[in-house]
Amino acid sequence: MPLNGKCMANQNVRAIGIAILAVAAAAIFSATAPRTSGQSALAAAPAAELRIAGDVSTPLVLTIADLKKMPRKTLSVVNPHDKKTELYEGVLLEELLRRAGIDQGEKLRGTAMATYVVAEGSDGYRVIFSLAELDSAVIDSDVIVADTMDGAPIGAGVGPLRIVAPHEKRPARWVRMLTTITVIHPQK
Repeated sequence: MPLNGKCMANQNVRAIGIAILAVAAAAIFSATAPRTSGQSALAAAPAAELRIAGDVSTPLVLTIADLKKMPRKTLSVVNPHDKKTELYEGVLLEELLRRAGIDQGEKLRGTAMATYVVAEGSDGYRVIFSLAELDSAVIDSDVIVADTMDGAPIGAGVGPLRIVAPHEKRPARWVRMLTTITVIHPQK
């Protein structure tokens, strides 16, 4: 069945919107990537920041100090890679999204149920969560943005920030070196 002009126009608008978000995410990533030309690693490393952007009413740029002032969640999880129990502490991703102005609970309905969250690390690794799976009114996911492991700051190569999704059978969505959370509502 051929598409009419209005459907094609809507598809084009969505495609352009997705392309704009991709360019914006690339710009955010390049702006937060550490410099390496002629500088020591210590001098080049910027203060850790987490950017929450996209289809949010209140874009946020948070430091570790900001996260330390928010309600905290502690999780004891067995890391499937080495079968070692690790104790993570951080802020529920749901709380961060609430502070960015994302509808939750009873307000999360209709087309908002198609909203998703892209979590990206400084190494370019990206994963997707549906907004509904991060909402405690829908499911008890307990996904956190962790800033400590076993009582200490999360070390280089994994931290300083990391997504921890404790109920997953393998840690494929445990984004290390987390820098950006982008909310995308495909119906907009």
